Amino acid sequence: MDRTILALDIGTTQIVSIVAQNDLNDKINILGMGKTLSAGINKGNIVDIDLASNCIKDAVLLSRSSYDIEIDATYITFSGINTRSTRSKGTANIPNGHITSNDIKLVLSRALYEVQISPDYEAIHVVPIHFIVDDNNPIENPLNMNGSRLEVYANIIMAKKTAITNIKNALKKANLEDITYVLTSYASAISTLDSDNKKLGSMVIDLGGSTSEFSLFSNHAITFNDTVAIGGEQLTNDISMILKTPLNSADEIKKKYATLLPIIENNDFPIQKINVPLLGNESLSDEISIDYIQKITHARIEELLILIQQKLLNSGLYNNVHTIILTGGMSKIPGIELLAKEVYQGIHIQVKNPKDIQNGYVNFKDPSLAAIAGILMYALDPDPSFELDSNRTLREKTPRGRVLRGNENIAPIRAQESLANVVASPKEKSSKEYIKKDDTVSPMSKLMKKISEWM
Repeated sequence: MDRTILALDIGTTQIVSIVAQNDLNDKINILGMGKTLSAGINKGNIVDIDLASNCIKDAVLLSRSSYDIEIDATYITFSGINTRSTRSKGTANIPNGHITSNDIKLVLSRALYEVQISPDYEAIHVVPIHFIVDDNNPIENPLNMNGSRLEVYANIIMAKKTAITNIKNALKKANLEDITYVLTSYASAISTLDSDNKKLGSMVIDLGGSTSEFSLFSNHAITFNDTVAIGGEQLTNDISMILKTPLNSADEIKKKYATLLPIIENNDFPIQKINVPLLGNESLSDEISIDYIQKITHARIEELLILIQQKLLNSGLYNNVHTIILTGGMSKIPGIELLAKEVYQGIHIQVKNPKDIQNGYVNFKDPSLAAIAGILMYALDPDPSFELDSNRTLREKTPRGRVLRGNENIAPIRAQESLANVVASPKEKSSKEYIKKDDTVSPMSKLMKKISEWM
């Protein structure tokens, strides 16, 4: 409980900020939430530093209003529109024959070193696809195995330095430091995919405000990601232009009447026509059928799904997809699951909310919160998959109740070793005597000690 993080989802339509930490049971404890409308952000890019800074600052202040607590680290979504990825291989010798977390970090660092990254980019994720120990079969977790040689095949996701710099500048007004960037579609996948989905081959499509970002998981690793610059705003623009109505009216029409279901079969729309205010003279209106709005919605969403399908086909990984998960704000449009089944024939389609995080501040049963929920899980997961994050820090499992910081190493204590049989130096002996002494303390005393340390 000694590590408090701030999670920030910077989107085109809204900015969500959440302050959280793990409780004594390693469950995510939400301390505060703030949400504001976005400004100065378009299609994953910050286009006005001052406007974006003010919105971010407002959201952060709202999330911190309940608790005046120091933030240890900040995790921020990073749009896939500013990224690209590549594959790489790293190799390391294991002199003592026992693979440690330091060896895993070394081999991932070497995979990153082997890639010729453009000066305009820097890595934000180095994700292992699989490891190989001594030319044996690929494995997911080589920790504590014995071997003389460790290899890794990794997926490296790189981000534009200019986009990173703009985000850093926008965060200065909120006094946010120690920033870790998380690919938006990666975060959404973390919050919506279960273990079987990640193993069998699943793609998550986050249908956002101005971009639709997607990531493919296979064998528990992100193997492909891309973005299409189409989202809810483009549908609003379509309605505005075709119906010749102001953007704010078009946005209301989209929220109330956009559907992909035939109107004749949809009981949610008992009325067949609506009055639409005209652009330039809102005192006048035109009568438009709901069926016409359905056709506009269908054309735009079908185009979006086909563009995503084409990018996946071009990657050569289309046949690896077992399931497609639709999430994000636009996944709320009725009938989108049926349309996706027509486009992606033979693939299981599901609209999904993020995994629920029990708390008293926010209801996570909302697909528009998939990315922010994924960031919380990424930052506070006590048992994460191995990966080098954007700060070149190794994400790894930590002993219960501890958080690794910096270069701190915690050696595993083998249950089968008897302390009486260990020959130790005076320094080592005193450490083991402390462990033995601590083992004699009652469970209630340990609990009270934890509570006092937290306070």
